[in-house]
Amino acid sequence: MPSKNQKISNKIAIIGGGAAGFFAAIQAKENHPEAEVVIFEKTTKVLSKVKVSGGGRCNVTNAETNIKKLSQAYPRGASKLKKAFQIFNTKHTMEWFESKGVRLVAQDDHCVFPVSQDAQTIINCFLSEVKRLRIRIEMKSGVDEIISQGNQLKLVIKNGSRAQIFDKVIVTTGGSPKQSGLGWLEKLGHKIVRPVPSLFTFKIPKNPITQLMGVVVETAITNIQGTKLKGDGPLLITHWGMSGPAILKLSAYGARILADKNYVCNLQINWIGISNYDTVYQALTQIKQNHPNKQLGNYRPYLLPERLWLFLLDKVDLPKGKKWNELGKKGINRLVDILTNDIYEVRGQTKFKEEFVTAGGISLESINFKTMESRVVPNLYFAGEVLDIDGITGGYNFQAAWTTGYIAGQLQ
Repeated sequence: MPSKNQKISNKIAIIGGGAAGFFAAIQAKENHPEAEVVIFEKTTKVLSKVKVSGGGRCNVTNAETNIKKLSQAYPRGASKLKKAFQIFNTKHTMEWFESKGVRLVAQDDHCVFPVSQDAQTIINCFLSEVKRLRIRIEMKSGVDEIISQGNQLKLVIKNGSRAQIFDKVIVTTGGSPKQSGLGWLEKLGHKIVRPVPSLFTFKIPKNPITQLMGVVVETAITNIQGTKLKGDGPLLITHWGMSGPAILKLSAYGARILADKNYVCNLQINWIGISNYDTVYQALTQIKQNHPNKQLGNYRPYLLPERLWLFLLDKVDLPKGKKWNELGKKGINRLVDILTNDIYEVRGQTKFKEEFVTAGGISLESINFKTMESRVVPNLYFAGEVLDIDGITGGYNFQAAWTTGYIAGQLQ
């Protein structure tokens, strides 16, 4: 890496005022204090995704420090990130924020938030650093085109109204829901991986289970019938269908398969998180033996939410007033089936709040991942979700932004 005093560029542009953009800008200025660093943001707001992350609390990273396990949280980009995490990972992220006076706390699920439980704390940290380092922010300044001119790059800004020349440029424009939004980068020779939604919830229209909206099952296993796709963790029933980590993981790993299916598929749900049929059968048989006179509706196996248990009993035509000792083998088999392999018809997808993520973007084949520099345009770098990298929910997408932003900001 170049030393912090090594003069390699006079003017550095960051295109995009999001998480990766701010982190890359700060790294660039700290590594090259003599340079003029400018952030170009096409809207009137910066760090908008940071603001809404984690329900407004900002899930800034994940507490997982094992790099192998950490990289497994990325359906796309895992192998490249595994090496990148050797340079800057979750431990470094937490140390960086703490060094700036932002105290962090890790939840039991490894999600890391500021102690304040307020995303504004993270935003204020970035704005303070940008001000301290005298990094300029230009709002309402979308970049329409990049033109390579020898060792420099010309940025055409806002419908050709003006242009500026820079020595180094870092693109951090975030995910684009349509491939056309990446046309200006494809034009330069970069390979584009078609963007499709990731981290979305499932619509299950006109199904009575939606009447259970608000019910949460903590240890569900989900999969798409006819595929090897699986998700696990808490599952939330909503008024439109299903959400929660068990669904979001499934949508992330299956982003392309589900897009090809036009989001029409059969969702299989194991409500209890135990896959072995015989194990569940024996457990229910034991309940029958130990609590023979209990009514089905009054004794819930696996501490299932009451509303869900009654719903499942109704679904398999077992009266809630029926006693456990009145269950025959067929009745127990029906319960095992519904607990371990309940099936719902998915018809569409919905954004996960405001934390919409895309799979796809600039192909990693077009990037030198050791530096984040373009392989086709010298002095042009990339970081964040504009790349074909995305993670599951839990702070992983922000960590990818910090890692790629850190490496790009070295400007090697």
